[in-house]
Amino acid sequence: MGIDDIKLVGVMGGGVMGGGIAQTFAAHGFTTIIRDLNDDLIEKTRASMVEGRFGLNGAVERGKMTKADYDATMARFSFTQNIRDLSDCDLIIEAVPENLELKKTVFAELDAAVNHSAIFATNTSGFSIGDVNKAVSRRDRFIGFHWFSPAFIMKPVEIIYAPETSEETIATMEAVGKQLDKVTIRVKDAPGKYGFVANRIYFAMVAEARKVLDEGIASADDIDTVMKLGYNWPVGPLGMTKGARGGWQ
Repeated sequence: MGIDDIKLVGVMGGGVMGGGIAQTFAAHGFTTIIRDLNDDLIEKTRASMVEGRFGLNGAVERGKMTKADYDATMARFSFTQNIRDLSDCDLIIEAVPENLELKKTVFAELDAAVNHSAIFATNTSGFSIGDVNKAVSRRDRFIGFHWFSPAFIMKPVEIIYAPETSEETIATMEAVGKQLDKVTIRVKDAPGKYGFVANRIYFAMVAEARKVLDEGIASADDIDTVMKLGYNWPVGPLGMTKGARGGWQ
């Protein structure tokens, strides 16, 4: 399967990350279905995609999107509670909470429901792809596709491949990233480690920042300030620990 074969994209799980991912796909021409568990969760995701800090309304207000593009984007995405509505998808992006057994359960259900040629991608922040892909039969078409928050704004996407992942699948997801105006980074799966490139380095940075704080060398605000001003970071290492729900990861 190549980029031209991907016509319908399913996003499994809404929220901050799933909604932002779906918003990005829809804004770049992909018909997109978001599956979540109930009406309340769906409404929260829809509100975030449209009215949130990084939503479509704001993009129009800031001149980043025309009204015509807004209308076209809105027409490309829909919601469902029924996993069977994802059966014809060519690409599935999983964005459920970061729990390995939950992800494996979700993918086992998807594997039985979605056409066998579809690519499966997980937005896990750090679980080994070789662990998650044990839940499916299509391991050659299973890949990591790790986004950063806010998904609609941040450029990098880590593409993580296991030994079973085919080169065709890797190349297709690189092409998808390019069409989404993202910068993709190939990452080799590292079983036994949590995190890929960015998060492993980030975890080490935060651990050292906390040591400095615990030793009484500087306050949390001063640690963040010196790193922001000294290294031109948008947020300091301790401020970053708010995570994806705070708008940074």
